[in-house]
Amino acid sequence: MTLTDRRLLLATLDRQLLLERRRLDVAEAVRRVCALQAQSPASPYLALWNRVRDFVPEDLDAAFAERRVVKASLMRITLHAVHAEDYAPYHAAMVGRLRSSRLYDRRFTATGLTDAEADALLPELAGFLERPRTGAEVEGELSGRFGEHARRVWWALRTYAPVHHAPAGGPWSFAQRNSYLAAPTAVRREEAAAGVRRLLLAYLGAFGPASAQDFARFTMLDRPPITRALSELDGPVVRVAGPGRAVLYDLAGAMPPEDTPAPPRLLPMWDSTLLSHAGAGRVVPEKYRPLVVRRNGDVLPCLLVDGRVAGVWRPAGGGLELTAFHELGKAAWLGLTEEAEKLSTLLAGRDPEVYGRYGHWWAKGIPAAERVIVKGP
Repeated sequence: MTLTDRRLLLATLDRQLLLERRRLDVAEAVRRVCALQAQSPASPYLALWNRVRDFVPEDLDAAFAERRVVKASLMRITLHAVHAEDYAPYHAAMVGRLRSSRLYDRRFTATGLTDAEADALLPELAGFLERPRTGAEVEGELSGRFGEHARRVWWALRTYAPVHHAPAGGPWSFAQRNSYLAAPTAVRREEAAAGVRRLLLAYLGAFGPASAQDFARFTMLDRPPITRALSELDGPVVRVAGPGRAVLYDLAGAMPPEDTPAPPRLLPMWDSTLLSHAGAGRVVPEKYRPLVVRRNGDVLPCLLVDGRVAGVWRPAGGGLELTAFHELGKAAWLGLTEEAEKLSTLLAGRDPEVYGRYGHWWAKGIPAAERVIVKGP
């Protein structure tokens, strides 16, 4: 059977828990969807609100505090929230890419340190981060040895060292001023191949069917380790025929029927579903990609209608402003309004102006076929 665009979309939405909210423990939900982009502290919470039935933000607060879910630099060299048991293999998969992104950058090479000298600092850094420390505290510790270069040394180390972001308060557990904590177990670089295999299996289980290019987009890994992982996983990973020319890979299992309805959703900024495939088309229509994925990498909070991006949302007017890129029917607006009312209630007790710092994108102009303000509680 050759999969249609619709079947591919539904498969991804189903695995991302976006066809139906499931009653799951928050740590298990994070594991089910592979990882949650956490560049903005609010986003993991709003991602789970879209996916977990009767989601309570305090449950994720507790999971972060108890380190059942951890936040760290991983895929695409950006922050993700992952199940604590997945951190070590994911970091093993990504550490080579994370390391090279910093140690070969002129901002680090200007310090005069060699790669080996940077690596030699890792055990000492782990000892210093046995309890949470701010970036300023780490830089202060390094300044006695590296002087004016301490900030650049820490900039490199905090990206590839086995370091978690520590909860530091604020409405979404993490404040804008980051704190850091050493990961419980150091990861050896020789475990990278096994880490890539585990990450690939988790990715296909959460976003498949997908191509090697899709996985490369999601991770920013180079092709050789991906090709090697696919060859080593011949068996649990199978090839499937899709609508395009790229070879698709998947795990064996059932897929939703083509006529399965996809309910409306209000996705957070940088939702992983919007960043999990090489090109637009599956969830983000090609013509809308420039509107939601801005040139600097900001990915705006999106409206999903029938499983695909149809607009954006933001706090405004004491509630939420929903902007549709094309005209929507009454049924779509009814569903979006109901979701917006529920989200407004959640935000009212935590952060009614969530993502307010990104309002400049609206000030620069968001094309609107229709715009609705949904009042908060």
